Amino acid sequence: MFEWMLQPESWIAFSTLTFLEIVLGIDNLIFISIIVDRLPVSQQRRTRIIGLSLALIMRIILLFSLTWLMGLTAPLFEIFTNSISIRDLILIIGGGFLLAKTTLEIHHAFEDDTSNTQSKNTQAKNQMALLLLQIVALDMVFSLDSVLTAVGMTQELGIMVCAVVVAMIFMMAFASSVHQIIKKYPTLKMLALSFLLLIGMVLIGEGFGLHIPKGYIYFAIGFSLTVEFLNIVARSSRKKK
Repeated sequence: MFEWMLQPESWIAFSTLTFLEIVLGIDNLIFISIIVDRLPVSQQRRTRIIGLSLALIMRIILLFSLTWLMGLTAPLFEIFTNSISIRDLILIIGGGFLLAKTTLEIHHAFEDDTSNTQSKNTQAKNQMALLLLQIVALDMVFSLDSVLTAVGMTQELGIMVCAVVVAMIFMMAFASSVHQIIKKYPTLKMLALSFLLLIGMVLIGEGFGLHIPKGYIYFAIGFSLTVEFLNIVARSSRKKK
């Protein structure tokens, strides 16, 4: 499984795949960071780690089940001349769930936050199990996309597993920082929610056979983040003056 470490070209594939896995995992990380914000502070870090750990376990299981995974692409039926497979159904359902959940989070963002904090914390403690179920559901969709990308990059199982593990460790290390940044800047949180809406639409589109190059999606996200960063710097400068 680890013979590839002796081949220089395999390290190039490993580095490229690790980078792609980190990029593909950003939407998963943003989703987890946003929904755990509704939990008490004492439970947020643990929930993030559990959510990302479940995502890692799911990716590794899928990688070791490549034969079964490839069978998910077999057509089941047609809709408007488009063949729909089990993978497509997972993407469509997952995209719809992501749209619904993100819309609810946007609604909550506009709600009045003047209610009793202690009451909120008590309710949030009872929501941890429900939030973990939601994280697992989205992990399944994001993991499927991540693993299919890995399979398209290389056929060496060792490279795929190592790249996924390294990428997930990287995300775990920066999960807290991402959460704090999103929490500190409300406009950035709304932008992140907009990204999730976009990802949800892309998942549904891919489920129906509309293949949108990921480069366009991440370019739009990168451009929006750059503009928002400039806005944050401008607002900070005005406050100092």
